[in-house]
Amino acid sequence: MRVFVTGSAGFIGYHLCEHLLAEGAEVIGLDAHDDYYDPALKEAREVRLRASPRFTAIRARLEAPEVLADLFGRHRPDMVVHLAAQAGVRHSIDNPRAYLQSNIIGTFELLEAARAHPPKHLLLASTSSVYGANKDMPYRETDKVDAQMSFYAASKKSTEAIAHSYAHLFGLPVTMFRFFTVYGPWGRPDMAPWLFTSAILAGQPIKVFNHGDMRRDFTYVTDLVRAIRLLMDAVPGDTPTGPEDSLSPVAPHRVVNIGNGAPVELGDFIAAIEAATGREAIRNMLPMQPGDVPATWADTTLLRRLTGYTPQTQVQDGVAAYVDWFRSYYG
Repeated sequence: MRVFVTGSAGFIGYHLCEHLLAEGAEVIGLDAHDDYYDPALKEAREVRLRASPRFTAIRARLEAPEVLADLFGRHRPDMVVHLAAQAGVRHSIDNPRAYLQSNIIGTFELLEAARAHPPKHLLLASTSSVYGANKDMPYRETDKVDAQMSFYAASKKSTEAIAHSYAHLFGLPVTMFRFFTVYGPWGRPDMAPWLFTSAILAGQPIKVFNHGDMRRDFTYVTDLVRAIRLLMDAVPGDTPTGPEDSLSPVAPHRVVNIGNGAPVELGDFIAAIEAATGREAIRNMLPMQPGDVPATWADTTLLRRLTGYTPQTQVQDGVAAYVDWFRSYYG
């Protein structure tokens, strides 16, 4: 199997490529190594992937015209997993143009390349942030999602709609993932696990927003990657699998939540880091940040129906593994 993975030097992309290589797949990985966060971390991930002779690393930007069309024409991938994106809710308030370029135009270029050279299955990353102002939980893929709270979320919802149009017009089988608060080894430095762990180990205060009244459906990265791999084989067809299926009535297009299915209080997540580091956090309680939401919670019924799999890593175990990696990598 030949798989094209965008964002291959990113947090999730690295773990997915590693998993696919371990299975014996040929992986073509594209990443721009931009400086949104430390490029040295991306390079360290990619070095590990390049140790496999079945991994091809390509340094390029998604949105550059004809780059993806050329790569699809040369490599003819069986499967495409599109993870590359400009991430971060708060950064999208300050720099929305980066999200327009990478998330919307970049995804358009990918869909155009797939239209010219169709893979067996095209899988694209979205986010739980698209649920926005929805109050009913757990979030279901069939919920109406028209009230995004940040430009990041809006850009991802746009890619879901654009991909649907390509699935309808050109028969491209498309699965969209909505990820829920992914964490684990090799995680991004702009995310809460890194920020909390770094500050706690240094004896510095951590910022606790909404005065700690936050819940997140924390999903361990290897659970997420396992779900992606199984969904690669669940190609959307013509018939829904049940009443909870988000399969479009007019296109081979489906949306699937990937989460742990169990929201965790932010205070409990911090306590897990304290236990793993053996140090107590100094909490700086702050109000809610613009664009953020107080809680997320994935309904994983559809994921389980399609794959027979449900993520199961408990926060205490996942955090302990993350802290072990953090200490090893950063000394």
